[in-house]
Amino acid sequence: MRRSTTRAGTARLLAIVATLATIASTASAVPASAAAGTAVVGVASGRCLDVVGGSRESGTAVNIFDCHGQANQSWNLTSTGEIRVYDDTLCLDVVGADTTSPADVQVYTCNGGANQRWSLNANGTIVGAQSGLCLDVKGQSTANSALVGMWTCNGQDNQKWRTSGGSVDTQAPTVPGNARVGNLACDSVTFSWNASTDNVGVAFYDVYHDGQLMKSVSGTTLSTSLDVVAGVTWGLFVNARDAAGNVSQASTTVPITPPQCQADTQPPTAPSQLVGSASGTTVTLSWAASTDNIGVRAYDVFRGDTKVGTVTGTATVPPATSFIDSGLAANTRYQYSVAARDGQANTSGRSNTASVTTGAGCSNPVCGVTQVGTDTDIPWGLVTLPDSTVLYSRRDAQDIVHLNPATGAKTTVGTVPNVSGTDGEGGLMGLAISPSFASDHWLYVMHTSPNDNRIVRMKLENDRLDTGSEQILLSGILRNKFHDGGRLRFGPDGKLYASTGDAQNGDNAQNKSGLNGKVLRLNPDGGVPSDNPFGNYVWSYGHRNPQGLAFDSQGRLWEQEFGNSVMDETNLITKGGNYGWPACEGTTNGTGSCGTAGFIAPKRTYSTADGSCSGITVVRDVLYVACERGTRLYREPISGESLPEAQVYFNGTYGRLRTVEPAPDGGLWLTTSTTGDKDSTPNNSNEKLLHVALGG
Repeated sequence: MRRSTTRAGTARLLAIVATLATIASTASAVPASAAAGTAVVGVASGRCLDVVGGSRESGTAVNIFDCHGQANQSWNLTSTGEIRVYDDTLCLDVVGADTTSPADVQVYTCNGGANQRWSLNANGTIVGAQSGLCLDVKGQSTANSALVGMWTCNGQDNQKWRTSGGSVDTQAPTVPGNARVGNLACDSVTFSWNASTDNVGVAFYDVYHDGQLMKSVSGTTLSTSLDVVAGVTWGLFVNARDAAGNVSQASTTVPITPPQCQADTQPPTAPSQLVGSASGTTVTLSWAASTDNIGVRAYDVFRGDTKVGTVTGTATVPPATSFIDSGLAANTRYQYSVAARDGQANTSGRSNTASVTTGAGCSNPVCGVTQVGTDTDIPWGLVTLPDSTVLYSRRDAQDIVHLNPATGAKTTVGTVPNVSGTDGEGGLMGLAISPSFASDHWLYVMHTSPNDNRIVRMKLENDRLDTGSEQILLSGILRNKFHDGGRLRFGPDGKLYASTGDAQNGDNAQNKSGLNGKVLRLNPDGGVPSDNPFGNYVWSYGHRNPQGLAFDSQGRLWEQEFGNSVMDETNLITKGGNYGWPACEGTTNGTGSCGTAGFIAPKRTYSTADGSCSGITVVRDVLYVACERGTRLYREPISGESLPEAQVYFNGTYGRLRTVEPAPDGGLWLTTSTTGDKDSTPNNSNEKLLHVALGG
């Protein structure tokens, strides 16, 4: 059960339809004699995808037939992933929206249904977005009039297609220029840009805010109206995409903060009936909700006069009225109060004060938090060395720091060569040390270069990076402003695992020949392990932007993944598994494709408002999940193959949390990512590195 078609336009033809330069995102009246599409040819047969008998009736079957250039063999793609024929009046359609194998196909009046949306992998397979099945010539026939249907994807040539010219387009469009906004209102904005160029032609522009796809428009559209949220700051950007699925690098980011739709100067009422109770060194608070003329959006929790947490809601969902304060001192009396805020930062008075005394010792899962370091850049990857000190990467400053948590002493061990930011989430990311680091001193690094994402290794000798020893183990992982993945983790099998994003092109995730939208598995020297499922680096696929990787005591790999706008997810990774993006997001997309056979369901999902989680680790078979937008740490005991409960800690206490790693004493290292995490500007952050002591 995977990720959804909320990411509009993700079902699109890839390399084999490179000549679809005339595709538009909406139907246009073109005479049949001048049909602007292209023939789609079966690799096994050399015959064309053909509407039987040249019929224009809905419900007509589709077969293969000698290529003759008539309108019933001329196919176009829309920005929503439809494959249209006959002047764009009929769509390639799975009969009855059948998701089982085998199923029949036909042409039918275009209706926007998921059974009329398609994607095509770089290996030539055309895949139904709803079913995950492949367009297939029945019985592996190569004869004229052999019918076409849907069948479980098997990689055979009767499931592979090319254009009549057989050309392959691998050149991405240029970056859209001069991104700009106008007509900014409380609920809308006009976003515009200059045209990209392409060797064949720009088919679509994909518009994002902060890595989330908002809409796709045709390649002739250079301005569009967007729905926005009053008072919420977004960063808008756009990518160009050609008909072959090649995606440009992103435009510059344009920040916007829409004005409020109506002035509001009335604060909420003060929270009331605040009470608290202690269990060991953890305090649980609850209170009665405040009221407001428009709506309460958050509660700020104070311990004495220090704000120690924030409970947030949305415009439609009020914030919760409880909070857990963890890691406190034993036998200590604390005083708490709570204040409410609305969407325009009007703040209520404080609630009544609740006094709570902690217990004699820690009997709780979280027993204490100690700040061990600070940084002006974003700590991204973090590893513990054999002497219990740590190394961490600074994403935008592009260097690596050696930290002694016991003393707070820091030393910069060197700058990683050839690192490039993306004006988004790329840069210097994941770290891992060799399982035999004590003797071989290999440090593994994943980073963005000017042209790609890559995995390298180099020696750490005498507390300095030996950049002359650098070896590039894997390059050619596509990069973009967002969706770069970046986590590294050695498994108990001695192999190196890496998470890669889809580079803002969902179809990359389903291309098993590509490196993006995957969990990859490498030998320590960069070779392909002989037991990988597809004969390449791919271990699992169908991922959007995975970052967290962690192994449990049974050697099973867990993965944390960013959703688009609906759900984030935690997955249990299996060899060769398909986790479904872009056909499904989390467990729902409104079209039923999350139940598609072969798609592996997540073990836990989170709303993006409560999630946007980057790092995970496992300690004593409990999964810990560090979340950015959710500003919290989840604690999730592993039970069999499930995560039946999720406890929330540090909700707003430390802001956005990015990386969590096991500490040598059985606790956790935890880092923040509060500011500057959506640009590539070095040293514009104010971050913390924390040690979390764990109890029973």
